[in-house]
Amino acid sequence: MAASSDFSERSSVSSGVTTEQEERKLTDLQKAKIERNRQKALLLKQARLASRPQPYPTQGAREVAARGMKGAVSSSVYKVVDSGSGFFIEEDQEQDKKHKPAIIFEEGPIITNDINLCEHCSKSFVDSYLEKQFNQSVCDTCRTEEKYDLISKSDAKTNYLLKDVDLDNREPTLKYIVRKNPRNPKWGDMKLYLEFQVEARAMEVWGTQQELQQEHERRQENKEKMKEKKYNKKVRDLRKAVRSSMWTTTNKSHQHDYGQEVYNQHEDIYTQTCLTCPHVMSYEKM
Repeated sequence: MAASSDFSERSSVSSGVTTEQEERKLTDLQKAKIERNRQKALLLKQARLASRPQPYPTQGAREVAARGMKGAVSSSVYKVVDSGSGFFIEEDQEQDKKHKPAIIFEEGPIITNDINLCEHCSKSFVDSYLEKQFNQSVCDTCRTEEKYDLISKSDAKTNYLLKDVDLDNREPTLKYIVRKNPRNPKWGDMKLYLEFQVEARAMEVWGTQQELQQEHERRQENKEKMKEKKYNKKVRDLRKAVRSSMWTTTNKSHQHDYGQEVYNQHEDIYTQTCLTCPHVMSYEKM
């Protein structure tokens, strides 16, 4: 008995220490969020209870009313509740009223030492869209600033010369939201990043804005050189095609077309000259 009591005391002490450690880990802001979530859950529960069907008499009460018994009054009123599993449940309203605990809505604690401060206007805020989606401490009022615009993944890779590994795998990974493509909904979904965070990641990769600009210029020069090479190659191919079309080869032998014969009295020979070429044929007659 003494050993069991010692073990129970040690387990209770260890559980108490664990609970205290868990409470210490929670910050005041986290406790405030937990309290607000609890209050929202209570409000949703109350709304579901209020939207349930109206009560109706039980089968026994209907039978008593049908027999016409004077003074017979149904002592209990039931209501039908959809269980969501394919059947209905009859609940006693009077029993619910007796055992239903009173819901007390307590206001969440106001935390002053752990409230977020906006990076742009230095004003305090509890929650914001950019903080929730991108972990960027910016209030909803300053969200419309051009500095905090969103940028698609393709534009981020083009403008800041980043790769997929820089956006999705390099620690810490950048958060993004997914939206339908406005040009065509049938195309793939777009990944939208916070341009402020993308620019900071580009500075981690390239170092400075000047080096990023120099890399842009270098790649632009390479593109121009490649375009010029392709253009020159097309011109050379076109010239070859034109020359080959103008060059014609004929394998036919030339046939002389002689004119009238001319007699040379001094040499006593006859000559004929080709009409299409300078060839001269000489011969004698017997």
